[in-house]
Formats: sequence, C-alpha cells, structure tokens
Amino acid sequence: MNVYPDAAGHRNVATSIAAAEAVAPKLGRLQRIAYAAIRDVGAHGLTADELAARLRMDRWSIQPRTSELKRKGLIRDSGQRRANATGKLAIVWITA
Repeated sequence: MNVYPDAAGHRNVATSIAAAEAVAPKLGRLQRIAYAAIRDVGAHGLTADELAARLRMDRWSIQPRTSELKRKGLIRDSGQRRANATGKLAIVWITA
C-alpha cells in the first residue's frame, strides 16, 4: 500500500478519500508531467496556477502534485512569489 506522497493525500472524510482514490490510477503520470513542466522552465519556476495553465489542467487537480513533489524532494520553494488568479502571492516552484 502506497502512502503520501506516493499516494494522494486526503483528510479522512468520505469525499476527500473518494477524490484521492479517483486520482490514484493517474497520480504517477500527473506527478511526472508536473515535474517536467517545472523543470522545463528552469529558474523562472511556476506557481500552481501557472503550472495548471501550462498543462491545461484544473488547478485543483495539479496543485496537490506540488506538495507531493516537494515532499519527495524533487521541487522546492524558489523564494520568489508571483500573484495568482486571486491576486494573492503564490510560491514559485523550481526543481531541487
């Protein structure tokens, strides 16, 4: 049995568990494409919103992958911040 970050996390409530189970078959692929997109932009990095836009995916599907990749030590906070869709500053992720 895989555990986070090799399995999608959840909040121990039925809807969260169901969402984690739904993403499980494609989790590895999503992590790989998220990592590749962040790697490909180099030091410029990507916020979660930028990553989702670049991949043409829903932010809610891709943002959790940044947490998983960070936990795996594959990406890190660059120290940069850029405004996200709400106008709030967001972490800019780069490869570790």
